[in-house]
Amino acid sequence: MPDGTGESEEPEVDPNRGDLGLLRAPWFLTEGERGNRHTSLNAWSSGNLVHSLIDGREYFERVASALDGLRTGDQVYFAAWAGDPHEGLTVDGSEIGKLMCRALDAGASVHGLFWAPMPRGKPDYVKENERFIELLRAHGGSALLDRRVRLFGSHHQKFLVIRRRDAPEEDVAFLGGIDPSPSRRDDGTHRGDSQVQDDIAEAYGDRPPWHDLQLAVSGPAVAEVETCFRERWDDVRQAQPSTWHRDPGALPAQDPPPPVAGPHAVQVLRTYPKKKGPPYRFAPEGEYSIARAYAKALARAQHFIYVEDQFLWSPMVADAFAEALRRVPELRLVAVLPHQPDQDDRVLRAVNDLNQRRAMDLLREAGGSRVDFLELVNGDDVPIFVHSKVCVIDDVWATAGSANLNRRSWTYDSELSAAVVDETPDGSFARGLRVRLWREHLQRADDTDLADVDTGIAALRKAADELERWYASGRVGPRPPGHVRRHPRPRDSAVTGAWAAPVSRLVVDPDGRPRTPRSRNVS
Repeated sequence: MPDGTGESEEPEVDPNRGDLGLLRAPWFLTEGERGNRHTSLNAWSSGNLVHSLIDGREYFERVASALDGLRTGDQVYFAAWAGDPHEGLTVDGSEIGKLMCRALDAGASVHGLFWAPMPRGKPDYVKENERFIELLRAHGGSALLDRRVRLFGSHHQKFLVIRRRDAPEEDVAFLGGIDPSPSRRDDGTHRGDSQVQDDIAEAYGDRPPWHDLQLAVSGPAVAEVETCFRERWDDVRQAQPSTWHRDPGALPAQDPPPPVAGPHAVQVLRTYPKKKGPPYRFAPEGEYSIARAYAKALARAQHFIYVEDQFLWSPMVADAFAEALRRVPELRLVAVLPHQPDQDDRVLRAVNDLNQRRAMDLLREAGGSRVDFLELVNGDDVPIFVHSKVCVIDDVWATAGSANLNRRSWTYDSELSAAVVDETPDGSFARGLRVRLWREHLQRADDTDLADVDTGIAALRKAADELERWYASGRVGPRPPGHVRRHPRPRDSAVTGAWAAPVSRLVVDPDGRPRTPRSRNVS
């Protein structure tokens, strides 16, 4: 199937008909709708095979397997917000840094982009990023710190591309919310990672449970993700002052896209702010295709929206979801959020509570009882930190990546996500992703009543209410099964609200769009 150019007229397709092969066009952004004519990305690609990897253990084991057996001519492209070379990927403790060095020693090329903040600083994750770079360079790899961000911004993208010269059918791209860092290697039971993040909030315990998700993509879209790496790499080499890094040189020539692998259409989506001094060469006016893709998909929602997110903040985000709820009186929204921020920081907690309270109030006003806010706890009743960034709409359109549901991720930090539409008659990818997540949250082997959205939401509500009643009873009797409980509305505070709002707007959740089109919508 050809790559979409996005310039033809979009056919109107009824999602309830069996003609799902055309669904990608009305759900995906056209080339023009991306709003960035300077990128070499295609509008979308067909013929891919996408797997959802739920939680860090499943993802890390797939990465370890994909890195195994690399040899001369093979290529690895790796971008991280925070990377610890000593993070174990497997039960036997195989570290990601050692696996990449083994690939280098076998003749493969490895190229890494790691974020460093502006203004320049040395928080712990930057020190780990520097150690990772030094390790790769010592074995002949090329890597650098990328400071091409706005003030207090970040390169939040988390992706890995592996190209095999003699076996392109095995090429794979991983993208999502998971960095190779402590606390990420958890599984569906959520007992946590033996390697623990230092500064995580006390509420999450000594071995914090961590819920997350990554996508594994095979097929032509692998080349699209690689193009995202190449655009950043070339930009850093040409625009970042040479005093900040040692020029690692040009990348190898890009191989042709991998062959068709499956029935999934994939659209690679990004955020880049409008950058000054100098602008991004591949996005001089910025790119906000993640926000635009949400706007287009939400405008098509008819039945339900399911999200998992670290934040669910910001007027521009809440307004987009609220408008969908107002437009369709039967539309339902289920949102899974963390119990609290991952850091015990008074400012961050105040900003979180203020922004989330406003978003929850707006969504409840728009959707009433059709809206459910949930959080997760493990079998020991320790809160599970929800770090996934997932949305499923009508079991047709699904997206996952590094972008949170807040203004920072939609406009200010660099982000990378992918939207997926299944082109098979049953359109099973989005539904399968949703069902797998709900089955984990309910801790069930049987998912027969979860495929239907209404009965699935009823099962989530029932599990959450039973657990709340058990807590209210003083935990008398056997604990009800599952990880789901109600997420409460943060309490009002006039004192913190007075200063939290400007701090949020200026520092925590800033706006990276050009000043002219700024408004409360996502245009």
